[in-house]
Amino acid sequence: MQEQKGKYEGLQHDELGIKVRSNDNPYLSADIQNKILQPRRLSSYFIVLIESGSITYNIDLQDLTLTDGHLLFAMPNQILTPPAKTDHLKYFKLLFDENTLALLPQQFPFLVNPLNAPTIALDSAAKKRVIKVFGILNEILYLDKYETDTEIILAYLNLLLSELNSAYFKNKEHGNILNANLSKFIEFKLVVETSLTEQPSINAIAEKLALSTNSLYRIVKEYAGTSPKDYFINRLMAEAQRELRYSNISIKELAYELGFNDPDYFSRLFKKSTGKSASEFLPRQDLSGE
Repeated sequence: MQEQKGKYEGLQHDELGIKVRSNDNPYLSADIQNKILQPRRLSSYFIVLIESGSITYNIDLQDLTLTDGHLLFAMPNQILTPPAKTDHLKYFKLLFDENTLALLPQQFPFLVNPLNAPTIALDSAAKKRVIKVFGILNEILYLDKYETDTEIILAYLNLLLSELNSAYFKNKEHGNILNANLSKFIEFKLVVETSLTEQPSINAIAEKLALSTNSLYRIVKEYAGTSPKDYFINRLMAEAQRELRYSNISIKELAYELGFNDPDYFSRLFKKSTGKSASEFLPRQDLSGE
């Protein structure tokens, strides 16, 4: 505990990379509202809880509708298109960065979405607890007149993420978060995310995870429904679609940026994976909300 405390000793609470938004402190400026409704690449973890009402978010081209007690979470680098404000909506939003996450005393596997389900439906008891913790964080960060110790903020963030981690895996077929195969799949996803443009071989990934290629295949197939190679390719193509839609990069530049030595091969692979050519995929839009 002393070692953990040393991580954030001396930090002021306004130096933490954490923000909460709610009905108590909404964005008021029309200019800001228009800006934040633009598609943008997330630089932090994003969580939104709907206390009452209904609203639809778009994450990486997928529409996700949230109603009472539903929660959505997204990782850094995903593309978020926020919805326009709706009437009679009660909500909490949370943003926190990797540095803040690193200050917490434990890991939260749900954040990498190992079960490919970016939404959580809270039961009534969990909803009440989560709303209380969101409310406390909101009060600490925005409503209190006096500055609160960083240690307290992190304690409540840790409590909130613990609740969500438990709810994410609850009643799932693979509900034991300590399951060895699930842990290895989470490690696999992290390796893919951190070495995406390096395009390591599946053999190299298996070796890094201390697994045989057959074991890695079985684990990825179990949780993702596809082979490790196809999973990696699908992740590359998802990143390519993000870039094509939301930046002005050329196809050739994008191919090199994603680790391809041959832009023509990249174009053929993109067409095979998406059914569309890279040049026609989607109209580009400006990420002015970043």
